[in-house]
Amino acid sequence: MIRRKQILLILAVLGILLSACGGGGGAGAGTSSNEGSPPPLPAKIMSWDPPVSFTDGTPLNPVADLQDIEIYVRQDASFGSNDQAVAVVAPVDRSFNLALLAPSLSRGTIYYVSLRAVSTTGMKSDFSLGVSFSL
Repeated sequence: MIRRKQILLILAVLGILLSACGGGGGAGAGTSSNEGSPPPLPAKIMSWDPPVSFTDGTPLNPVADLQDIEIYVRQDASFGSNDQAVAVVAPVDRSFNLALLAPSLSRGTIYYVSLRAVSTTGMKSDFSLGVSFSL
């Protein structure tokens, strides 16, 4: 049963839709009290739809069947088992502001982001397709 659930969860997560988009405006000139620091980044919101069924059509309830959604970031789209999640969100979450990762990411560099679902039994799905973004 766990093997079936794992396979179905892996394939269901491949259906997650990602969209990374920039948003928000910049701060006005001369309004920063930290003149030596770079201006804050505008929001860079990544959104997704959670899986709603296993590949065999069996309904999947993200709240009951998933423990977490893990967020991964790399400079290429070759995500693998040695990668560490940079953020973990609840299965009810549907978006994440990538600008929150700014302290560990460089402005102007192209990165790729991918998601993995973690079942309540600890099984992890495959990585979703990587989507590029930059801060």
